[in-house]
Amino acid sequence: MASPSPPLTSARPTGALRNPAEVVSRNGFLRTRIVVKREKVNLAGKQLWALTYNGQYMPPTLRIKSGDHVRLEMVNKIDEMTNLHVHGLHVSPSGHSDNVFVKIGPGETYHYSYRFPPDLAPGTYWYHPHPHMLSAPQTAGGMSGIIIVDGLKKYLPKSLRNITERVVALKDFQRVDDQIKTADLSIGAPTTRVVNGQLNPAIHIRPGETQLWRIANIGANIYYKVALPGHRFRVIARDGSPVTKTYAVDSIVLPAASRYDVLVEGGPSGTTELKTLPYNTGPAGNQFPGVTLATVISQGKAMTPATPPTAFAPARNLADAKIAARRTITYTENAAGTEFFINGKQFDPNRTDFTGQLNTVQEWTVQNNSDEAHSFHVHTNDFQVMSKNGVPQAFYGYQDTVDVAPRGNIVVRTSFDDYTGKTVLHCHILNHEDKGMMSVLEIVDGPDAPGTGKGPGASGPRKG
Repeated sequence: MASPSPPLTSARPTGALRNPAEVVSRNGFLRTRIVVKREKVNLAGKQLWALTYNGQYMPPTLRIKSGDHVRLEMVNKIDEMTNLHVHGLHVSPSGHSDNVFVKIGPGETYHYSYRFPPDLAPGTYWYHPHPHMLSAPQTAGGMSGIIIVDGLKKYLPKSLRNITERVVALKDFQRVDDQIKTADLSIGAPTTRVVNGQLNPAIHIRPGETQLWRIANIGANIYYKVALPGHRFRVIARDGSPVTKTYAVDSIVLPAASRYDVLVEGGPSGTTELKTLPYNTGPAGNQFPGVTLATVISQGKAMTPATPPTAFAPARNLADAKIAARRTITYTENAAGTEFFINGKQFDPNRTDFTGQLNTVQEWTVQNNSDEAHSFHVHTNDFQVMSKNGVPQAFYGYQDTVDVAPRGNIVVRTSFDDYTGKTVLHCHILNHEDKGMMSVLEIVDGPDAPGTGKGPGASGPRKG
């Protein structure tokens, strides 16, 4: 294959940011069809061959509510197997639901059916392929989109419930001539970063106006450290879970698959660049350069700034839960960085590596014994981060993807709720997952255990 082409950039905004089209559930039901096909798309001013959902690099957002039933027909028109994962959603991992062991061959059609619980947490999620050995190339090729579970705004004060809502979906692509590169991906290679499939779009806001931005890294491998100089992001949800109390930060680090729902207030009239700042993932990792993602234009009649909320959504704290078992998950890799392991083993779909009993809580220590950052993600049930590198973490709610520093560790607690079956946990740098850094977790039925947050005292939304 020819040498990679240089990244596409634009010093000036190329047009107003557009939210992706939406497919919206009605009366508790959503039916949709996704056709997987290699097609040419207009992307960053170029006509490029991409792997698409319904012919689009930025496919429709699926907007649902808790308790909904979703039926999704997936038609595979590419020359390799694929499947679909609804990332972060608390739903059955078995049968025709969020089953990543399904293989949809070339020319085949598969019918997914998801029944979501009535207490599914509102927030931002996403969908992408999850076939082992092919997750990275297919996602990097363009196959990813947003899912929104409605209901987050109900926790805002009434004055903010009708604010403008923006999807800020971060995707990136490497290209060779007129093709998006999918084979032999190098994580640190130059890459074009786009927002909702647009190169440096303009985000319009009025001075003093508060907007809700759903910032999501829905790419395969790379990190973002997102900042809007002169502004702070007020976090109201992470990884599809509303926070217990909001907090303001100057920047947010998003490993692949991470999402933050944030409130942004328009500054004085003028322009500001939404940037991803330089980020280093360790001696054996990658150095990602700073890039302008979008241009924020503050203009128009000034608005009176709103008072942001502090206390937000209730959630159960697992700090005092009875721990049914403690597990250690150790990440390692070979010296060349071409093979990746959990507890010395590479992924085998026919081997069960971890077992969890329904209605119990486990504590996991994730130890990174390598010189580059990895991330930790588990399907079906999310987790509470208890500590990082020995430092206790304040309770803000739950996550489904978290960074693990080089030679560092995290401790998390997870409650096995509602669903049994085989699922997976893995590093969500998809190159690493495809090359072995994934394990099978089987959730089995068992009696209720006290102290898990079930019954009286359990409050607020929950999800996986």
